[in-house]
Amino acid sequence: MAQDKKTALKKIIEKLHAGEDPEEVKREFREVLGDASAMDISMAEEELIQEGMPREQIHRLCDVHLAVFRESIEKQGDIAPPGHPIHILMHEHSAMLDMAEELSKIASSIKEAAREPTEAEAKRIKELIDQFKDAEKHYLREENALFPQLEKHGITQPPAIMWMEHDQIRDVKKQLFSSISEENGVVHVDVKKLANMALALREFLSNHFYKENTILFPAAMRVVTEKEWDVVRADFAEVGYCCFVPEDAIPAPVEKKDEALLSEGEVRFESGTLRIDVLEAILNTLPVDITFVDRDDRVRYFSLSKDRIFVRSKAVIGREVQYCHPQKSIDKVNQILDDFKNGRRDVADFWINLRGRLIYIRYFAVRDRDGKYLGTLEVTQDVTDIKTLEGEKRLLDEPAAIAPRL
Repeated sequence: MAQDKKTALKKIIEKLHAGEDPEEVKREFREVLGDASAMDISMAEEELIQEGMPREQIHRLCDVHLAVFRESIEKQGDIAPPGHPIHILMHEHSAMLDMAEELSKIASSIKEAAREPTEAEAKRIKELIDQFKDAEKHYLREENALFPQLEKHGITQPPAIMWMEHDQIRDVKKQLFSSISEENGVVHVDVKKLANMALALREFLSNHFYKENTILFPAAMRVVTEKEWDVVRADFAEVGYCCFVPEDAIPAPVEKKDEALLSEGEVRFESGTLRIDVLEAILNTLPVDITFVDRDDRVRYFSLSKDRIFVRSKAVIGREVQYCHPQKSIDKVNQILDDFKNGRRDVADFWINLRGRLIYIRYFAVRDRDGKYLGTLEVTQDVTDIKTLEGEKRLLDEPAAIAPRL
């Protein structure tokens, strides 16, 4: 975008935030910047935030921006071919709006008639609620697959604002979900709450999806490369699709490719690359003790956690795991290993009281992509304090000086 056009657009946005009449600003926009694209608008808002305008202020007046820029934005039409990640997201937008509309109509009809829902209505309400629960995958795909690609290209603020709205949608859905319950196969509905929250969800989704369809997605189509879209497609497949997305709308998964060269002392995984010293530090920082036994029943690794529950010495490396257990336990150990090797089960767990603490011990069969047995992972954790947790504790509830950083 030419710098003079970007400057003019930023001034127009600033006028909106200063409280000037949207109709006057809209007229100026047509005269000066009638051909501005969604990407232009997005980048201008990005710079305003970088220059100090609070993100919350951009978000609060985003609807005003849309009203002013709607005519320019709506000229874009279809922006992605069938099977493309953006096409899938937009298909889901349409499906969820239809679901919200149907749910709102059913709930309003029951509320206005001051009656209880029929059995058929209660069943359909439950189906729609379940679909909205499964729709969480839609937001997770955007947050974990699409947004990182936009951030690589310097588009950071629009995804952050959309994520804020995702969390607001989650709050609305949480209230919606609490309006129904099921007991012995019978669905019970708080009709008034359902009607209010279904209407709120419909309005919120309509506004939010419009912003993504007309601003965020066109920006993504402009900057994300074909190779990066392949990565997005693979990430989409890993997160999974919603129950209401037809199979023919989903592209065949593609293998993610990382062409970057490994530096000495690095290990490449499917989901990233780590230096060996960092990997070891991560394993030793985990709040669990882990031990790996190979396919031949020999101990090959154990983590050096700060406060290990069971003592391990380096002398056990290469030792048959049967010799690491008391004689009375060997039959059980062998049974678990034999079940893992023969595919009869993948997990075995038990718990014990040790010195006044509750210790949870789990064995997991480790297999390759083809299901071939590679060994067994033992995970031991002190769950005494975990059992006492109640309610919720949000990240921001922590004092600023000691709050963990993600």
